[in-house]
Order: sequence, then structure tokens, then C-alpha cells
Amino acid sequence: MIVGVIIGEFVPNVQHAFNTVRFKSVSVPIAIGLIVMMWPILTKVQYESLHKLFKTRRLYIHILLSLVLNWIVGPLIMLALAWATLPDLPTYRAGVIMVGLARCIAMVMIWNQLARGDSQYCAILVVINSILQIILYSPYSLLFVNIIGGGRNAQDIRVDYGDVAISVLIYLGIPLVLGFLTRFVVLGLTSHDFFHNRFLPFFGPLALLGLLYTILVMFALQGHHILHNLGPVFRVFVPMILYFCVMWTAAFVLVWQLSVRYSSNKAWRYELAVVQAFTAGSNNFELAIAVTIAVYGVDSDQALAATIGPLVEVPVLLALTWVALYLRTRLRWGADEDVESTTAGDPHDERVGIPSPICETSCRDR
Repeated sequence: MIVGVIIGEFVPNVQHAFNTVRFKSVSVPIAIGLIVMMWPILTKVQYESLHKLFKTRRLYIHILLSLVLNWIVGPLIMLALAWATLPDLPTYRAGVIMVGLARCIAMVMIWNQLARGDSQYCAILVVINSILQIILYSPYSLLFVNIIGGGRNAQDIRVDYGDVAISVLIYLGIPLVLGFLTRFVVLGLTSHDFFHNRFLPFFGPLALLGLLYTILVMFALQGHHILHNLGPVFRVFVPMILYFCVMWTAAFVLVWQLSVRYSSNKAWRYELAVVQAFTAGSNNFELAIAVTIAVYGVDSDQALAATIGPLVEVPVLLALTWVALYLRTRLRWGADEDVESTTAGDPHDERVGIPSPICETSCRDR
């Protein structure tokens, strides 16, 4: 982030260089970074096991709970916080709202692994949110920005459905298809042992390189704008911090309360509380920034407001992983469950109704 801001401020014509190569309204440099970042993560998803999802009632309940938190509660809370804290900054408010609509599909897997959540369940949510985001992000943008989040200056912050749809399809659809095809092609041509022990350890680190490259490009594009708009930037911090803390805490406490109430039912346990909390409390800031740049322009206030997302989200959610690990042993998670002996990824774990986590290599290492 710091290097990107320095490049954006002191390297001449860097914005023009990054925006020279475009497809329709999509920035090719950002698209490359997002695809490289999400491709390895989506390759690890056990697509062949997802058909077992609907065989257990408890999983269906968790999926429904997650959908309510992510696609109803989350966007409404971000909308309310944006209006409460930025009533006089409609363009910045629109950028904040766009961040609230972009549900996290990549970084949540990092937070989940750090906090020792259920990897398989997290992978299922990644797939579901990827598909729903392709379908819902465009109409949600129109609804929350143009209609619900409008105002006297609504015409200045309108979202074009076609631009958003194209951006979402490229940023999410391509890595999802690549991940699906890569998994089945490599497994079909080799073996499970080769795929998990040789291919994934080599291919997986590309996600980190893609993330670092994407953040560098995004902050290089916005570095000058950030440094010369510090007043609005610090005001945008407020709804972002409140959102991440409120959504994470609400989801975590909800699952914990259900764990206490139904102490003999292991459907409500720490590993799933972590997944629900980080999925509800984090956002796909890469998509929000890319879409706001594509729709409003690289120099827009909306794109700047969206860029503030990772500045706030990364340190806040990293701190919340420590909070989760602390509460893991301090709270009671059901009478029959010993969290100290719980493995966050037993290959034969039947408590969630499907074979275990996507990150087999990480589980063995752990």
C-alpha cells in the first residue's frame, strides 16, 4: 500500500500508463491481478463434493444464515452507516456503498485459515458468493446507489448496469471458470497425490503474488488522490471501521449464542462462528475498486472511497483474527465440544456433512 501510494504520487503519468490497456470499461492490469489472486484459491475448492451440500439440514441452515447476513443485513448496515457519517459527501458515500455490496470471496479464506475456521464450509460460501455476486452486484448497485441511496445529487452518482455487469463477469467469472477447469484437468491427467502434494504447493503461492500486485496497482492509481484528499479520506475511515466491527461481532456473537443455547448440537461451534463472522464482516475491496474505476473513472471520489477499504479492512480484520483465537478458548462452545482438541480440518470430519477442508496440505502441516 505504501509503495503504491509513493509510486502514484512521484512517478509521472503512472495513472495514464495503467489505464492505457483496457477492455471495454475494464482495466486490464487490475483484471490480471484479480484473476491471478483468485485462480489458485478457487482451484482448491472441492467442487466434486458440493453436491452433498443439501443432504444435511444443518448445512442448509448455515448457508441460509450466511446469505441473510451477506446479502440483506450487510448491505443495509453499510448503507445506513454511509448516510449517517457522510450525508454531505454523496460521491464518497456512493463508493462506500459499493464496497458494502461486494461480498468477500478471496481474503475471507485467508482470515478463516488464520483464525482456524472450517475450511470446507468457507469454500462453499466462496463459490456461492462468487455466483451470487455475478448475478446480484449489478442490480444491487442500481438499487442501493440510484434508488435507496440517492438524494439531491443522485444523477451524479448513477451506476450503468452494463459497465458493472461486464466488470463483475471478468473479475469473478474468469477466475471461477479457470479454478474449476484447472482442478478437474490436473486431477484427470495426474493423481490426487500429485495434485495436493506437488501441484498446489507450487500453484497456490501465486494467489499471494496476485494480491500484492493488485494492491500495488490500485494504490498507485489512487496515491495522488489519497494524499491530496486527506480530509474526506479520514471521514471515510469511520463507516468502514464501524461496518467491519459491527458485522463481525454480530455474526460471531450470534453463532456463539446459538452454541450456548443448543450446547449438544455441534452444528453451532467455533469453526463455523469464524466462517460466518469473517464472511459477513469483510468485503471484496478489489472488486469494489475495480468496478468504481470502471464506472466512475480512476480520478473519481467513488474510486478513492473504495480504495480506502483495504486500508481499513486489512488491519482491522487481522486484529479480529486475534480476538477470535482468544475467544476460542475463553468462551463455552457447547457441552460436548473441546475446542482445544478440535482440528480445523479433519479429513473425515462429518460434523458439517461433507468431506473435509479444501486445504489438505495446510491441515497436514498444522
